[in-house]
Amino acid sequence: MVGFNLINIIINVPITLIALTGHEFAHGWVSTKLGDPTPEREGRLTLNPLAHLDPVGTLLMILTGFGWAKPVGVNPSYYKDTKKGMALTAAAGPLAALLIYAILHVLCIKLGFGTSVLNGVATFAQLFAIRNLCFMVFNIIPIPPLDGAKVLGMFLPNKAYYTMLRYERYSMLLIMVLSLTGVLNGIIGTGVNFFFNGIINLLNSAINLIL
Repeated sequence: MVGFNLINIIINVPITLIALTGHEFAHGWVSTKLGDPTPEREGRLTLNPLAHLDPVGTLLMILTGFGWAKPVGVNPSYYKDTKKGMALTAAAGPLAALLIYAILHVLCIKLGFGTSVLNGVATFAQLFAIRNLCFMVFNIIPIPPLDGAKVLGMFLPNKAYYTMLRYERYSMLLIMVLSLTGVLNGIIGTGVNFFFNGIINLLNSAINLIL
């Protein structure tokens, strides 16, 4: 059992690092495009994983499958529309994970399974794809400080929006508890199945049309 867990951790480390890096880089890139120089000034507009790691969030991601990176610092005062800018910046992370998932799914189809080398590459790509899908579903849950809450905030009245943000620190503790106790598994599993089936059908239809 120890060996099995150790192997899982070894496999999950690079997958987690890449997934977290892509997610946070997307946040910083969109915020920069909206006129905010903060991500680049703080060294977060990079694909170097070390710039984005949060020790607790990364450990939880590796061990439980759900966690977080160090949030990219942004300054909403640079946005023309604060709530819309925050929503777009927040949505960039989950959308990046979804895009990576779609690319890897197509890659797995193109690679197929043949030689042992291709088997290994395809298996890693599948695991990476599923991890990105799980990460996306987790982050679109509309509970602060997750990205879904910021996207939801664009549609809330200002009073409700800022009230939600005030409870962010307490929500974070709740998310940690739910993650460690495994309560989130059912929610994440349902969301992953929903997106997985929908995306698979969409991609397969597109591939059939192209090929």
